[in-house]
Amino acid sequence: MMKELAIAATLITAVITSPAIAQGIEVFTNGSRPTGKGPAETFTGTVMVDPLMGARPQTRVGAGHVTFEPGARSAWHTHPAGQILIVTSGTGLVQDWGGEKREIKPGDVVWIPPGVKHWHGATATNAMRHIAVQETVDGRNVDWMEKVTDEQYGAWR
Repeated sequence: MMKELAIAATLITAVITSPAIAQGIEVFTNGSRPTGKGPAETFTGTVMVDPLMGARPQTRVGAGHVTFEPGARSAWHTHPAGQILIVTSGTGLVQDWGGEKREIKPGDVVWIPPGVKHWHGATATNAMRHIAVQETVDGRNVDWMEKVTDEQYGAWR
């Protein structure tokens, strides 16, 4: 777990580092950002989101640690600047529109290009947790679409 968090921290640092004038270190202390439940309009099942950081004036990057209980998943969606998923625990699934479902496990890093319609979540029998990193473009970081149906989700394997 520590290895995955170190990788995540390195990736996030690489993404948010900019040539802008240094402004000083900010520490976002654990517990200072409340956990939220994923809204029923955009998730199926129980999903909890621990915000890690939101977009700031000096960077467009935001990140969250998302927990999907067994059977939980996102709705279909896209990201205007793409998305990185870093799986930290459990077993999950990711699928792009028209593509096959792919299993994801701890240590896996998933790149979803800008505008690619996709969903991700837990398998039917295992929870999954990942860090999601995305940029905000013109005030938005995601465009939500229809929910993944039970038929689309289907039984894994």
